[in-house]
Amino acid sequence: MTLRFASIGSGSQGNATLVEKNNTCLLIDCGFSYTQLQQRLERLGRCATDLTAILITHEHGDHVRGVSMLARKCDIPVWMTPGTAAQIDTRGILQLQLFNCHAPFTVNDIEVNPYPVPHDAREPCQYMFTDGDSRFGLLTDTGCTTRHIEDSLSGCHALMLECNHDAQLLAQSFYPPALKERIGGRNGHLSNEQTMNLLASIKSTRVQHVVAAHLSEKNNTPELARQALSRALGCTPDWIGVADQETGLSWREIL
Repeated sequence: MTLRFASIGSGSQGNATLVEKNNTCLLIDCGFSYTQLQQRLERLGRCATDLTAILITHEHGDHVRGVSMLARKCDIPVWMTPGTAAQIDTRGILQLQLFNCHAPFTVNDIEVNPYPVPHDAREPCQYMFTDGDSRFGLLTDTGCTTRHIEDSLSGCHALMLECNHDAQLLAQSFYPPALKERIGGRNGHLSNEQTMNLLASIKSTRVQHVVAAHLSEKNNTPELARQALSRALGCTPDWIGVADQETGLSWREIL
């Protein structure tokens, strides 16, 4: 089986991503209740007992809401940075694994390469996954890009990238000024234009999939995100995938 990925749901109401190779199935974040997660896994032909490990990016509720119950019910190992572990209740996690976000580690058939990102959390990170042949890069919940982020994602065959907001829609929204500043700030979330510029700077000649993720329901649209990312690649907007809040994204294989 080739390396593949899917989204269970992506947005401010909950986030979870699957990465799979052979019998190794990783869940990245779990911002859904146990019941919701089971229902969403079923749409992708999976159930909670299929999960090999859970990897956490940071401690915000839309990423960790259901982690403790899922880990306790199914006795699944949970990986996170020490800073993230210090911010959440880990008492229900029977197999807690801490890692250095500058050092790769392996979970069965998948090598995990964590990397730090600027976000308003204690020790946030994102991930690049590889089976030795294919590379899948995940990036959400960062307020800006860095050279290290670019280097971590370069050479990927598939990318799921945050397109949280359209800058103009955010500026015109009814959000309080402080919230606008947080979202658009250096430790907030990426705009369509920021992600477009990042995508244009990533060194990769064999990209098979590009997916926009973590879209704001009020300050962005799938059409705007697709248009921005397609400009970076010189492709048609319909080639860009979108992981949405309700339906997520079906399996994408990296060939």
